[in-house]
Amino acid sequence: MNLEVSKEAAEWYKSEMDLEQGDYVQYYMQLYGGIPTAHPNYSLGMSVGKEGSIAVKTEVEGITFYFNEVNSWFLKEFDMKVILGNEELEFICKEK
Repeated sequence: MNLEVSKEAAEWYKSEMDLEQGDYVQYYMQLYGGIPTAHPNYSLGMSVGKEGSIAVKTEVEGITFYFNEVNSWFLKEFDMKVILGNEELEFICKEK
């Protein structure tokens, strides 16, 4: 269970979402819509702020990116890497 965010992706978040050092970006699971994932019928959502108990996190460029305990099941069998490709975020999930 690993979460990695590239420096370039973190800089994109800071610029596009007006984030400042010390802010939090939460990834969470939702049914349909959003960013496709390795889990059928689920997509990845994100919000700014700290909610719930943090289960998996990484800090890049002063921003904490995380999954809380409720949504950490998503990474149980996968590692996720967030990169910036072609000026858009890409979410790469690889089985362990």
